[in-house]
Amino acid sequence: MNREELITEVAKKAKVSKKDANEILAATLESIEKAVKKGDKVTLVGFGTFSRRERAARKGRNPQTGKEIKIAAKKVPAFSAGKAFKDMVK
Repeated sequence: MNREELITEVAKKAKVSKKDANEILAATLESIEKAVKKGDKVTLVGFGTFSRRERAARKGRNPQTGKEIKIAAKKVPAFSAGKAFKDMVK
């Protein structure tokens, strides 16, 4: 399912226009992104948790040359599925 299909589905289920569903989805995603960027967790009970994780600096290898390289530390977004969501997918 892509974004357009999701918007159509949300519009149908919520009985709103596609335009309104698009605005709701955009606002929801933007709110989640801002919170995770600040380092907050966003928990949707039964669905899952969006959070930010920090990866430590490490050494790696360039696959073309085999030369060792340094990989910098960085922050990455993460999602952990909730129990109800995991059980539904099984």
